[in-house]
Amino acid sequence: MDLKAALATHRLLAVVRGGDADASLSTVLTLAEEGVELIEVSLTGADALTVIARARAALGDARPLGAGTVLTADDARAARDAGADFLVTPALGEAVSTARALELPVLAGVFTPTEMVTARALGATALKIFPAEQAGGPAYVKALRGPFPHELLVPVGGVDEEAARAHLAAGATAVGVGSPLVGDAADGGSLPALRARTRAFTAAVGEAGR
Repeated sequence: MDLKAALATHRLLAVVRGGDADASLSTVLTLAEEGVELIEVSLTGADALTVIARARAALGDARPLGAGTVLTADDARAARDAGADFLVTPALGEAVSTARALELPVLAGVFTPTEMVTARALGATALKIFPAEQAGGPAYVKALRGPFPHELLVPVGGVDEEAARAHLAAGATAVGVGSPLVGDAADGGSLPALRARTRAFTAAVGEAGR
């Protein structure tokens, strides 16, 4: 898949991390039904690889589906085998280089400019600014745009609707959103409430300046 184009076009990456595998699957499918094109299933969730495999079967091969919190080479290979077609890491490490060896696009977690340069050398497709809130929020993204005007920056961590708008206006390519969007749906919470949050987030992203 073309992760660069997908991030630039859709601008919202939903992060699903749940304690209940069936609820996590329902969350993925509900997000997809509501028009969220980019979804990652965190490997720290319950039975995450099975969730990815079931979601892939339900969504078909054409829909992007990622694996998140990918740390090791074994994680990367297992996620690929389960059906993930892009990987997301919280930090730099062997998962990034393994993703490239597997010819999978990878959104690599970085925190500092030095890590951004390292990620580029490792072949990262795009850069996940994580944790975004602790890094300085939209002001940090804006500051990074000076020395890194062409990098695809995706802030993740503490991104609610207001922060999503601000990050995108500051120059982020897309935003990654977990609990402010997913809430408790992946633990068995309300799917109608998830639908309402999803519509609010997609509207916020759509309104943000480019």
